[in-house]
Amino acid sequence: MILIVDFGSQTAHLIGRRLRQIGSQTTYSTPEDAIKDIKKHKPNGIIFSGGPSSVYDTDAPTISKDIFKLGIPILGICYGWQLMAHLLGAKIKNTSKEYGPEDITLNAAAKTSQIFKNFPKKTFSVIVSHGDTVMTLPKGFTSLGETKTATYSAVENVKDNLYAIQFHPEAYHTSYGLDILRNFAKICNETLDPLSLDPKRIIQQIKETVGDQKVICAVSGGVDSTVAAFLIAKAIGKNLIPVYVESGLMRQGTKDYVKKIFGQLVRVNPVIIDAQKRFIKELKGITDSEQKRKTIGRLYVEIFQEVAKEHKDAKFLGQGTIYSDVIESKGSKHASHIKSHHNVGGLPKDMHLLLLEPLRDFYKDEVREIGREAGLPEDVIMQQPFPGPGYAVRIIGEVTPERLEKEKQADMIVVEEIKRAGLYEKLFQCFSIMTGAYSTAVKGDARVFAEVIAIRAYESVDIMTSQWADIPYTVLQKISARIVNEVPDISRVVYDITTKPPATMEWE
Repeated sequence: MILIVDFGSQTAHLIGRRLRQIGSQTTYSTPEDAIKDIKKHKPNGIIFSGGPSSVYDTDAPTISKDIFKLGIPILGICYGWQLMAHLLGAKIKNTSKEYGPEDITLNAAAKTSQIFKNFPKKTFSVIVSHGDTVMTLPKGFTSLGETKTATYSAVENVKDNLYAIQFHPEAYHTSYGLDILRNFAKICNETLDPLSLDPKRIIQQIKETVGDQKVICAVSGGVDSTVAAFLIAKAIGKNLIPVYVESGLMRQGTKDYVKKIFGQLVRVNPVIIDAQKRFIKELKGITDSEQKRKTIGRLYVEIFQEVAKEHKDAKFLGQGTIYSDVIESKGSKHASHIKSHHNVGGLPKDMHLLLLEPLRDFYKDEVREIGREAGLPEDVIMQQPFPGPGYAVRIIGEVTPERLEKEKQADMIVVEEIKRAGLYEKLFQCFSIMTGAYSTAVKGDARVFAEVIAIRAYESVDIMTSQWADIPYTVLQKISARIVNEVPDISRVVYDITTKPPATMEWE
């Protein structure tokens, strides 16, 4: 077992997922409980996660120096490396910020390092996300590699079993990240036994949790809620009550799609609630993205609880929550709050239904594999994700009926042209954003001052990291021309070429 000390990183849980992927058992601890948990679990190795703090912050999470005397191999990642260096007497400075993809170059010492054993390349791309940088090496450490702005991006102290990297090996877009974690697991003498994603185990857990009760299940037609509902149906059959809320914020045709897939695959007809006017009314005047998400989350739960009143033995609210929703909504003690996902941070405190979230600990690619193993067809599990709050978080500022209609038109154009170019299945997501920014245009020889629309298209696997898509200029030109000609009062179209990190997938 490898124990992961969570210092609040957005990807601390992802470290464990990667370790389980290569076959290592994991457990988590907070910095405050680490020594106690080490004595309890007796791990073969320890990983310090990253985190949002600076080691010099007055409330920065820290750990007892006694941990370095235990003789257990430790790998420090990002903040975990900075904290290790700080506790061992090195100097840290807020001088060299790095966010997103960066190249690291290994030096001659790395050739004999067990952490970089059998590496095919000297220089490779990694994902970095840090403001502080280690400026001096603690006693006994050797430098193994550097980026253009961080001299000590990979280091080791073999004598004391300490290893550290300034980048994130758990990130999908870090080259050879799994190799680094696998090598560390071997240093720890871990027995690697990769586990398969077994839907039967999840179905059994649902049976044990729910018993004979009924489950109101929120469905949107998306991958996560469909897989969750499918598994719940396998567990409890007709006691599943899928509910689709027509908020007016989803893509056109979603209601009919939900009816079709649940009728054919789950064989339970969904309850359809038309609440379009209700959502628009509640969103009137709201411009803050957090308030939007929480308003939408509250409305959804109110509607689900109204449905539950008609079924007195319905005690659970089933959701397709996945881990990326959880962590961005401040899912661990020291994590930063990024955004309140409507199904996590947007839930009201006075909710009466018990949550049933069978996919909460999984990532998007794992959810797809679980759905595949459970028997769902490829066209269902491989569809592009769509946010639960829908177009509301793709309209910066107030959601008005007029702006909502423009966003729907623009989004339809993006999807049509991406499909026409044969790129849709190659992208994780593609969509438009009403930016709330305005610019001057010339239409019909007359000056127009109108809103700017942005296009976002990217490649990803687990949502935790992404690379913007290299869309051909000809396709972007077609999208731009159609939007400024077909969507009223739009001045220009821009293309978002920001990776995650630092950007999130959605703009709000």
